Amino acid sequence: MAVLGGGAAGFFGAISCAEANPRVQVVLVEKTGKLLSKVRVSGGGRCNVTHACDTPSQLVAHYPRGSKHLKAAFQQFGVAETIAWFARRGVPLKTEADGRMFPTTDSSETIARALEDAARQAGVRILLNTSADEVQPEPTGGFILKLSGSGAAALGSTLHASGLLVATGGNPKSANYDWLRALGHTIAEPVPSLFTFNVPDSPLSELMGVSVPHARVVLAGEKLQYEGPLLVTHWGVSGPAVLKLSAWGARRLNELGYVGTALINWTPSFTEETLRPWLQQFRQENGKKTVASNPQFGLPQRLWRNLTEQAGIAPEMRWSDLPAKSQNRLLELLLRSPLAVRGKTTYKEEFVTCGGISLAEVDLKTMQSRRVPGLYFAGEVLDIDGITGGFNFQAAWTTGFLAGRALAASNER
Repeated sequence: MAVLGGGAAGFFGAISCAEANPRVQVVLVEKTGKLLSKVRVSGGGRCNVTHACDTPSQLVAHYPRGSKHLKAAFQQFGVAETIAWFARRGVPLKTEADGRMFPTTDSSETIARALEDAARQAGVRILLNTSADEVQPEPTGGFILKLSGSGAAALGSTLHASGLLVATGGNPKSANYDWLRALGHTIAEPVPSLFTFNVPDSPLSELMGVSVPHARVVLAGEKLQYEGPLLVTHWGVSGPAVLKLSAWGARRLNELGYVGTALINWTPSFTEETLRPWLQQFRQENGKKTVASNPQFGLPQRLWRNLTEQAGIAPEMRWSDLPAKSQNRLLELLLRSPLAVRGKTTYKEEFVTCGGISLAEVDLKTMQSRRVPGLYFAGEVLDIDGITGGFNFQAAWTTGFLAGRALAASNER
């Protein structure tokens, strides 16, 4: 059995196959010299392994692509099974307030070592710096892989595999899927997901590092919006609210060329109808206070002062002297601060691609191709992607596990 890709899905698939059928020799082929790269950088080096969701129905709600297809897969191997899998290997997980789950060590190396140890103990053979330049189905079943690179010499540059798991990850270049198209598969065109917004002329440019725990981001003229923590950066805005909006709107934002207006609601618990009387009452009760020096709604001082400056309110202006025009401008900025988005930036090193193998061509119970017998898929090479919070790793664990088990079972027949 051969596995292409030394990331989370590839490792999980290789381990699952080798453990389920110890008689099978599993060879994992990785084109670079590094294994589990995304695992090591995820969550700021802590590895956001999964997310605390009690049921598959809760879990699938966090996948912009693949949600309706994944429910049965998560019923077989979901969050509880992931927690148990790592616990059996001496890696307990902990749940943070927002539902994200990390190893108790707060180190991604703990997860990487657990996967590498499990692969070694299961007898998985790993070839680094090795590429599969050609993949040819054999008429009688199985595949011939033409290899190149430092690991190919040991196998004579050709690998015969009775089954093949493709876990090569997402890729932003459509041409990199051509070899899968040649095998008969349809590709949902890849576009970026999980990115931050570039705002080169941002009125918030001096507020780098300022964050708010709860804001609503709306793309003007579109139905796209999301609520959550928001972070002001030196290039624009980031944080879960922006990242999740980018995931749900990945294809539409690509169509727009990543140009538009993001409207930030700094007080999402208020509407215009409730905020206006609130401000009026506050003004009556706190007339002697200066507007700029007394931030409201739990907003950081620097952000509040910036908003009052944008509203044309002088630093010494008191609430009792505030002109109605300035108050209306402040209200508008609190509810709909406009930011001119002109591009995107990948979130740290956690690049996620929307697109890949069409799910209609895959049996989601086994991850086997409906077009090519013996060919399996796992991870982001599929047209599956989740929002930030551990959901992409959960999809990798689940699809890798199911594909590996199915591969092992196919060799017993």
